[in-house]
Amino acid sequence: MTPSLEHSRPTRTHWLITMYAGGGEFCDGYILSIIGVALPLITTAYHLSSFGAGLIGSASLIGMFVGGLIFGQITDRIGRQKVYLADIAAFIVLSALQLFADAPWQLVVLRFGLGVAIGADFAIAGTIASEFAPQKSRGPLLVVMVTMWSVGAAVAYVAGWAMLSIGSDAWRWMLASSAVPAVMILLLRIGTPESPRWLLSKGRVDEARAVLKQMLGPDADVTDIATGDTSASRYGDIFRGPYLKRTIFICVFWACQLLPIYAISTYEPTILHSFGLAKGNASYLGAVIIQVFYVLGSLSGALVVNRGRRSLLLWSFGIAALPLLGLAILARPPAGVVILLFAVFGIASFASQCLQAIYPSELFPTGVRATANGFATGVSRVGAAVGTYGAPMLLGYSTRLAMLTGALVCAAGWAASFFLAPETSGMSLDDASSGAEPVMSPPGERRPAVGEVA
Repeated sequence: MTPSLEHSRPTRTHWLITMYAGGGEFCDGYILSIIGVALPLITTAYHLSSFGAGLIGSASLIGMFVGGLIFGQITDRIGRQKVYLADIAAFIVLSALQLFADAPWQLVVLRFGLGVAIGADFAIAGTIASEFAPQKSRGPLLVVMVTMWSVGAAVAYVAGWAMLSIGSDAWRWMLASSAVPAVMILLLRIGTPESPRWLLSKGRVDEARAVLKQMLGPDADVTDIATGDTSASRYGDIFRGPYLKRTIFICVFWACQLLPIYAISTYEPTILHSFGLAKGNASYLGAVIIQVFYVLGSLSGALVVNRGRRSLLLWSFGIAALPLLGLAILARPPAGVVILLFAVFGIASFASQCLQAIYPSELFPTGVRATANGFATGVSRVGAAVGTYGAPMLLGYSTRLAMLTGALVCAAGWAASFFLAPETSGMSLDDASSGAEPVMSPPGERRPAVGEVA
């Protein structure tokens, strides 16, 4: 039997590509979360208002909006590999420059630039990982990749907490420290092959075949991925026909996931302090503990993602809303209850984080896959930026109102997913991304895999 990319078992190359893509996610999580530890110190150092603090905290998210919109299309035009290396190189330079910033506006500019690079990486990481992944392993592999974001966020909090003892300039070293993992990932990514699906979409059949032979053996061929579908290849195609509904869906569900997550992650020490959980450096330790639950939540997605993408998303939004509602209702919850509710929120909301990479990759064809990923990345960061920018002002007014707002956003995400989310588990990448409308199975009902008797 001819070795097949869609139906092979994960090889060492599959895992390496997934981990290298996940390395970018690690850097993304680190860069976007270390600001949560550094921002209170920056606010004190520069006597910032909530407006100034919100601007520095949200600058990267605004940059992600720009980077996603621009570099998704560029990636579909010039290839996955080039952007894959360039964005990590930008991480290194911009991260290091933060060490020398001597004015708030410089931090805003540098964090914006980092956001542009992160937006580019979000557009490419899920795209390249999904285009190499076999059908049955695509979900679990992308769970591993996306979990690296949570790991990066957790490591950022641990590293930031450890650097608090440096003194008043500790925030400089915190922000610049993201250059260290970026250097490591850049060295690992060098030599990553170009996506055979993208090569085929550009008519470079011999190069695509050579990549597959390198991965799967000398008998490998491009037959099972050579669909010849070039009907969608321009930016505007993601807003036409069946792809318009899919574009709306991924933008809305992604934004509803990110708004409460980014707002809570960025200001976690402040939120915990407002609940009276801890004071001083101990509040950062509490944030570290909660970040561990975020990692566990991300990994839990691997257990259920192949049972149904749609049901995972619906259960995730539904359960995530409840602990935030509890924090809004309870007047003076004990410390243990606060930690428990944030842990439940983290596990529930992060369990479906993998769908941010899976759904855009499965619902759009090769010609616009990175474009769709990038556009959704950009638009979803509008919601995240609103949450990050508005959180300090809302928290200053009422922490309970901020928690209620987060619960309502989760409820809105559930409603949008109920009406728009398709079921793509068990489908090949080509079948899922075709113009045909995927099945919308009821929550909890698994769609039969291709070739499986219903």
